[in-house]
Amino acid sequence: MQMKLSIVATLYQSAPYIIEFYERASAAAQRLVGDNYEIVLVNDGSPDNSLDIAVQLSQGDSCVTVVDLSRNFGHHKAMMTGLVHASGERVFLIDSDLEEEPEWLDIFSEKMASETCDVVFGVQVQRKGGFFEQVTGRFFYPLFRMMTGIAQPNNIVTARLMSKRYVDALLQHQERELNIGGLWIITGFKQCQQTVLKHASSPTTYSQSHKFSHFVNAVTSFSSLPLVFTFYSGLVISLSALGYIAYLTFRYLFIASPPGGYTSIIASIWLFSGLIIFFVGIQGIYIAKVFSEVKQRPYTIVRQIYKLVPNQT
Repeated sequence: MQMKLSIVATLYQSAPYIIEFYERASAAAQRLVGDNYEIVLVNDGSPDNSLDIAVQLSQGDSCVTVVDLSRNFGHHKAMMTGLVHASGERVFLIDSDLEEEPEWLDIFSEKMASETCDVVFGVQVQRKGGFFEQVTGRFFYPLFRMMTGIAQPNNIVTARLMSKRYVDALLQHQERELNIGGLWIITGFKQCQQTVLKHASSPTTYSQSHKFSHFVNAVTSFSSLPLVFTFYSGLVISLSALGYIAYLTFRYLFIASPPGGYTSIIASIWLFSGLIIFFVGIQGIYIAKVFSEVKQRPYTIVRQIYKLVPNQT
C-alpha cells in the first residue's frame, strides 16, 4: 500500500528537541492520515547524541527511519538526502528544532487541498533574530532576486508540504554544490505560501561567515551575472584608461605640461591591482564549481539506515 505521508527532518545538535519533535510530528501525522505515515530523520554528522536518541525511537516505532550520514555534509544536502528516502504521496519537510511547529502540517494540508497546489511553503510574518540578522535578511532576498532572477519570497522557512511528483522533479537536480532554496523555486509547479510564526527556541548554527558563504554560493549557483559584471567593468576601465591616455598625450603635445603625480600613480596601481584580483577571484569561484561538478562525487554518503521491520506472519 502506498505511503500517504512522509515527514522529513535533519538532525544537527538536535538532542534536546528530538523526543518532543517526534511526539508532536507523530500526533499531527496520525490526525491527518492515521498510521499510514513515516518519519525520516537524517543525522547530518551531529556532534551530540542526536543519533542515539533517534535510533532508540526507530527501534520502538516502525514509522521512524533514521538515515545516518557518514559525516557532516551540510543542511541543504542532508535535506535532499532525506527527500530521496521519503516514499509518501505527500512529503512534509521541516526542521527538527521546534522553531517550526509540526502542527503546521494541518494548515499546510488544508491550504494544499483548497488551492490544489503541489507545494505549500511557510513564510515568516517577521524574521526572527537580532538587529544584525534582521538587517542581513532584509538585504539578502532582494539582492538574490536581482542577481539571479529567481523570485524567492522574503523570509522563507524550511517547512513545506510537497506532492510526490514535485519531490521527484526536485530530486532530478544533481548539483554537488547545491542551494536548495533556489531549487525549490526553479523546479516549478503551482506553489502557495502560508504565513507562519517561527519561534526562536535554539541558537543558530550558521555563523556570519557561513551566511556570507551561503549568499555567494546561492548567487553563483543560479546566475552568471558576476561574470558578466567583470566583463563590463573591465570594458569601462579600459575605455576610461584610453580616454585618460589620450588626454595626457594631448597635454604633452599641445600644452607642454608633462604628466606627474607619484601619489596618483600608486593609488591607480593599488586600485586596479585590487580589481584584477577581485575579478580573478569571481572567475575562480565559478571554476571551483565546475571542478566540483565534473568529478561527480556524491553530495552525501549514507553510513547506515536504522528502521524497525515489523514481524510478518
